[in-house]
Amino acid sequence: MALGSLLQENRISDTTAAEARRGKDIQGIPWDRLSISREKYRQTRLEQYKNYENIPQSGEMSEKECKATDKGGKYYDFWQNTRSVKSTILHFQLRNLVWSTSKHDVYLVSNYSIVHWSSLTSKRSEILNVSGHVAPCEKHPGSLLEGFTQTQISTLAVRDNLLIAGGFQGELICKYLDRPGVSFCTRTTYEDNAITNAVEIYEHPSGAVHFMASNNDSGVRDFDIERFQLSKHFCFPWPVNHTSLSPDGKLLAVVGDNPKGLLVDSQTGKTITPLRGHLDFSFASAWHPDGRIFATGNQDKTCRVWDVRNLSKSVAVLKGNLGAIRSIRFTSDGQFMAMAEPADFVHVYDTKHGFEKEQEIDFFGEISGVSFSPDTESLFIGVWDRTYGSLLQFNRRRNYMYLDCL
Repeated sequence: MALGSLLQENRISDTTAAEARRGKDIQGIPWDRLSISREKYRQTRLEQYKNYENIPQSGEMSEKECKATDKGGKYYDFWQNTRSVKSTILHFQLRNLVWSTSKHDVYLVSNYSIVHWSSLTSKRSEILNVSGHVAPCEKHPGSLLEGFTQTQISTLAVRDNLLIAGGFQGELICKYLDRPGVSFCTRTTYEDNAITNAVEIYEHPSGAVHFMASNNDSGVRDFDIERFQLSKHFCFPWPVNHTSLSPDGKLLAVVGDNPKGLLVDSQTGKTITPLRGHLDFSFASAWHPDGRIFATGNQDKTCRVWDVRNLSKSVAVLKGNLGAIRSIRFTSDGQFMAMAEPADFVHVYDTKHGFEKEQEIDFFGEISGVSFSPDTESLFIGVWDRTYGSLLQFNRRRNYMYLDCL
């Protein structure tokens, strides 16, 4: 049952924190005019939402290991919901399509466009349109000067002034936000199974900016963005859905179409240790900034937290309500970790207290991505829904409250 079919009136306004405090639904859903209450609809969703599994019953079988958590955490307060930007998803398993570069600036995929939204000015601007022909305006060795036509964006990464979009045919499009046009285009592979599943931008120990692309052809490729050159290419036994580099740049968490994850030496690509515990395929990973803890998200409806000092088993198994854990993010100060389900729920955990307490953010719609701002002040959530598609913003709760009446 889709919410859109329950709604007669199509015009739904944005919602502010002040309106939400007065009782307005954060997504603007007029429950008083619908034939079902919010509580009843939530129950229906919990009962009817079909989690996608590659390994049958993985979600049920993982439950016995899950940690009971206190859901009374209040770390981020609702700030605003804007329907001026509608984030979209092209591949149901890939949900890394929202990236924040400051507490006011967020980039997301909307159909064939990558758009920027400023919550300060409430303005939306198109950064890149890939519906037609996209070609680089700079010349670099190995760059495809002919570019691409009608790229379907599967994944996105934005950090500082660099934006990288990955596509269904192995495309990689690199754009600097402070330069006109596109700087570099390449295709990682010409194999049929070529989808770019994830991209991570990071600073190499040398100080150079690099990015790492995880691909369905079982490859992980590392590019030096200063020279736009492929610097490493590792091959694994299965399609790689996500990789995360440790803060010191030495270790790589690799997850994909296998219940077993890998912790790998980032210089050689050699496996240091397998990560055993998940029961299905994994699509998310992230490192805590302390470099000791990292997390993996799986279609068995769990996020596992690992400690590099003892990898024989995970230190915590955290459970989703509806489905797979498709996206994981830590705040830059290491205080919080967000894990996103495919729809309706984002869980924010207090990492400092053993992941025992969480804030459960509850709404309706598929989740295209989650992103903390680099200063930890904002949390953005992309919601994909025919009627209620939007961008949710939550702001970090402090001991003082901002005036939001301005």
